[in-house]
Amino acid sequence: MIDTAKLRQVVGELDEDSVNEMLDQFIASDPGGEDARQVVEACQQGMEIVGNNFEKGEYFVGDLIFAGELLTASIEKLKPLLGAGGSGNRGVIVLGTVEGDIHDIGKNIFKGMAEAAGFRVVDIGIDQAPAAFVKAVRESESKIVGLSGVLTLSIESMKRTIDALKEAGLRDTLKIAIGGNAVNPDACAYAGADAWSKNAAEAVKVCGSWV
Repeated sequence: MIDTAKLRQVVGELDEDSVNEMLDQFIASDPGGEDARQVVEACQQGMEIVGNNFEKGEYFVGDLIFAGELLTASIEKLKPLLGAGGSGNRGVIVLGTVEGDIHDIGKNIFKGMAEAAGFRVVDIGIDQAPAAFVKAVRESESKIVGLSGVLTLSIESMKRTIDALKEAGLRDTLKIAIGGNAVNPDACAYAGADAWSKNAAEAVKVCGSWV
């Protein structure tokens, strides 16, 4: 089994060569899906180190961008180990970062893991208005919606989006999950969502329970 503490450290240090070497060795060991999910969680924890270093002024915007690219590439490496291989046979998830927020690292991690678990993900992107989610749900006939946001103001956007889905007559047929650094039980209740999570692996499990 991979040394998850060391993996967290090298991700936090943005040591691309070490990350790739560790992941390649892990994949070559023919691990199971649960082991792969633990590795993904370790990568996410490494991203928390990146965020802390950014807040302390030790990392800059370019470092955040590189960290996101590194994490996305790591998830792609691990996707074949995570589940059903993205066949889409478990249903459709409409996913996006809500209006006023342009963060997409967490969204992209969730997307990769959900596709690996057998969902088809309709990713509408970042800074998306409520009407965009309504349109995507109607066109895809999705029964699950994922709203992502890192900023505190995103909670208000999540509420507006869920209200728009209600006004469109779609809410009763949907399960809605919110995710990101700003979410918590109070935010979930305020926005009117069905579930919340700050962890992509946990969020995918929740979606799996809904189907």
